[in-house]
Amino acid sequence: MKNPVNFRNKKILVIGAHPDDNDFGAAATMALAAKLGAKIFYVIATKGQRGSNDKKMTGEKLAKIREQEQRKAAKILEIKEVIFLDYNDGELEVNLKLKEDLVMFLRKYRPDYVFTMDPSRFYYKRADFGFINHSDHRAIGEATLDACYPLARDAVSFSEHAKIGLKPHKVKEIFLFSFMPEEANCFIDVTKTLDLKIKALAAHQSQFGGSKTTREWVKSWAMELGKKNGFKYAEAFVRLKLR
Repeated sequence: MKNPVNFRNKKILVIGAHPDDNDFGAAATMALAAKLGAKIFYVIATKGQRGSNDKKMTGEKLAKIREQEQRKAAKILEIKEVIFLDYNDGELEVNLKLKEDLVMFLRKYRPDYVFTMDPSRFYYKRADFGFINHSDHRAIGEATLDACYPLARDAVSFSEHAKIGLKPHKVKEIFLFSFMPEEANCFIDVTKTLDLKIKALAAHQSQFGGSKTTREWVKSWAMELGKKNGFKYAEAFVRLKLR
């Protein structure tokens, strides 16, 4: 089924741990949604201060570089706003402070849909490769799920928010970035916007350097997902419809 999600004029909050997380997981889908009039907001918990093997690089300098890269990528995708939280890369914890920060954005922007990392995966193993799911990815995914349900919904959770005009909000649907197609239940046709995803990822020069390998991997992965669903390129998600 092509594009089983109605993105037209919706509000979407995408929550990641580091700059490039949101783009890697859902950039082509966000570009498609933006073209359909969706208002998209990025919340990123850290500035990726540790994402470099350059011995001369400092965390402070890298944070500034990666923030600029993310804002450039967001402009390519027509993201309405990018918000950075003040957490340290590699140190995210699923605690009440992080959950409250996310609840505040849920209540402020009142999104129809929330996109985030899948906290259930500690590692990914395929026939040809495997990798560990970063602890920050797991933490932001779990905290986001908790913030969506039940915290943002319940008036007695962080009731002091009412004093600044933030009312409870019920998220309709959550989409978890999926790198295991056999676990995904939602495939979005991104044939028309995959090039924008590749362009957005290329903006993250400190991470990918515009490398041909990254472009080829993104394209081949999207093609693999597309073949399973009857179109050229796709992104995959675990879709949760909340009652």
